[in-house]
Parts: sequence; structure tokens; C-alpha cells
Amino acid sequence: MTTLNEFSRCVAQYDPHALPVPAAQAIVRQWATPVTAVERVPLRDALDRVLATDIVSPIDVPSHDNSAMDGYAFSSAALAAAAGTLELRIAGRALAGHPFAGHVDATQCVRVMTGASMPHECDTVVPQERVEQGGDTLSIRFAADAVEPGANRRRAGEDLARGQAALRAGRIMRASDLGLLASLGIGEINVRRRLRVAFFSTGDELRSLGDALDPGCVYDSNRYTLFAMLRRLNIDTLDLGVVRDEPAALEAALRGAAASADVVLTSGGVSVGEADLTRQLLQTFGDVAFWSLAMRPGRPLAFGRIWSGERPGLGLPALFFGLPGNPVAVMVTFYQIVREALLLMSGADVPPPPLLHAVSRQVIRKRVGRTEFQRGVAQQDARGQWHVTPTGSQSSGVLSSMSEANCFIVLGHDEGEIAEGDCVSVMLFNGLI
Repeated sequence: MTTLNEFSRCVAQYDPHALPVPAAQAIVRQWATPVTAVERVPLRDALDRVLATDIVSPIDVPSHDNSAMDGYAFSSAALAAAAGTLELRIAGRALAGHPFAGHVDATQCVRVMTGASMPHECDTVVPQERVEQGGDTLSIRFAADAVEPGANRRRAGEDLARGQAALRAGRIMRASDLGLLASLGIGEINVRRRLRVAFFSTGDELRSLGDALDPGCVYDSNRYTLFAMLRRLNIDTLDLGVVRDEPAALEAALRGAAASADVVLTSGGVSVGEADLTRQLLQTFGDVAFWSLAMRPGRPLAFGRIWSGERPGLGLPALFFGLPGNPVAVMVTFYQIVREALLLMSGADVPPPPLLHAVSRQVIRKRVGRTEFQRGVAQQDARGQWHVTPTGSQSSGVLSSMSEANCFIVLGHDEGEIAEGDCVSVMLFNGLI
């Protein structure tokens, strides 16, 4: 069995002490195996689920030629014979759901409303605002050059043809997708089962909400941000609370989490301090790919596998992410490393988050040799140019900086200090967080 550690050493830019972010992302991506179980769910329960199989349209959409607007349907052959002005007799009318059943000759037209079936002999619609009513009100007149042959007609199958793929497997179902499938008459679909993620915080100093705050202690915020970030991904979560810095308690929590979840997330306990027991325990029943990233915030980040048994390969396996303890570092590492892996394991197609180019409004200090994700506020000026300003202190313990920000300022591994007026890459929170 190839271990993650052995695999990681073969990755370009591998550095056990400060792994570059792109290399870490490549390693994680390689081991993020999608869940295989499939569930069949009603359409109303499919929002944000991951489609397991392609959906092929069983019908043409629309199912019939129809009018794209209110007006008059006629045969375009009449246009060629017209000399400037075309006058047509009104043979009847067609409404959506109530087609005109009669015959229409070349001198006639049919009053149609948007969505109404096109009469068989008609292929063109002139908008109602471009016609004049005849003196007897039973005819219309309009300039022959006011409309092109075939104008304002929606053809059967124009949106989707029978047998065409409507949605591909791996798609995260959106509201528009539910409407699309409903238009095909599809009421149930196959989706991947939800990924199961267990998470907990480590540290004797942490207290849960509702507990007394003893001297030297802090309330645990990381579990709440992790819960919210996981909920946004429509993942089944198992909150294991706060685990004390005791080897037996931590080992039991990790083994239990591996037995009940696909992925285990912890916060705290993965640096090199004497009290950081997670690192020590994982050397016993885990397989760790890396411990440290060339990244700020988020340098101490562990990724690997753990088993519910006493040593690697025994019991049930789970992917493991040991996140830093500082609140901002937890969120940054989740969005830059963990989020993509969870989506891939859910079976979803994962396009990279789009980056915008923005002008920095101030000097940004940055050290070459690590990727930095600073918090910022991005705004567009009157000309549409994006500008960005960091949100003050970039300390990984200042969680308010994430609440104030609307983007990450992404500073690459090889970039140095940014001057005022320089262009930087920006990853907007909208659509990510």
C-alpha cells in the first residue's frame, strides 16, 4: 500500500517543512476520492445535492413551435409577394394551451399570444405593436420589411432536444436546475449520498458556549465557523465538541471519528509545541502527507489518513485535516485547502474560484517564499475598476477581520512587497463563503 507520505515526496516542490500551497492542493486533490453510494430523491429535496448520473431529456423543450411574443402569426411566403405593405385577414386566435385548429392560407393570419402553438401553416410572427388594424377590424396591415421570415418563432427542441443531455453528473443542483428538470417532467433524480464530516476542537483552554469562562480560557469559536462552512456545502456533520489535551481522550475522539465519518477535521494541536498531541498520535495510527505549509495564515496544517484501528490499515479509514488553532487560520485553510477536497469527495465538479484583478490602495507587506491570503475590502469605482484595501491587522487571531472583509487578497509564493497602486489578485467571498 502506497502511503500518503511516500506519494507526497514525489510531488514537485515537495518540502516537508514548508510545502508550497499549489503542491499541497495537488496532493489533497489526488486523495479526495468521491463517495460511491447513490440515493434517489424527489426533485424538491435535490437542491444543493450532487447529481450522480447524467440527465437526458425525454422530450423536446419546447415540445412544439410557439410564439415568442404577442402578435400575429402568418406564412413568410406572403412577404415575398408583398409590395411595401402587407394586409392579412385574421382567421382566428391562439392562446397558450389553446391552439388554433383551423387552416390558414397565404392571405390570412392568426392572433397569437406568447407561448401559444404556431398554427401549422405559419412560421413567422409580427409583433402587435408593428401592425395597424384594418378598417373592418378583421384584418391587419404592416410594412413587409418590419419583420424577417421566421422571426419571433421558438422552434420545438430549441431549448433541449429529445435525447440531449440536460445536466451532467457532478453538477451541484441549483434552483434553475430543479425548474429545468420539472419542465422535462422529471420528478426524481439520482444524487450522491452526502459526505459525512466529523469535527472537534482541541485545547484545555477552550470552553463551549454556556460554560463558565475560567481565567486564561476562551470560548471555542472554531467549531461554529467549521459548522457553518460545512453547512454551506450541504454536508452531514458530526460535532464532537471540545477534546481535552489528554492522549487517551484525543485518541478515542480520533478513532471514533474515523469510524463514523468520511473526513475528520480538527482545529489546534498540529504544531510543534509540547502540548500538541495530535501530531504525536497520528504517527501511531495515521498516515500523514504533510504537516506544514508555506502559507500565511495557516502554516501548521496536517493532511493525511487515519484509521479507527490500532495502526494504519486496520479498521475504517477517513481523510484527516488538522487545521491550525487560530480562528482566521482555520477559515483560510478550510477555503484554500479543505473545501475543494470535500466537494470532490462529494462527487462534484469543482471549478477554481475566479480571481479578479484589483489595484491596491496601500502598501502590503509580503515575504517571498510563501502564499498569503490577506483579508481585504474590494470595491469598484465609477469606471468599473476594482480597488482593494486590507482590513487592518492581518493577525490570524483577529476573527473580526474576516467579518469586515469581502475578499481574500491572494499574494503568490514568489511575490514580495506590494506597492500602492500595484495590481493584485482578489478572491471575492461572494459565492465562496
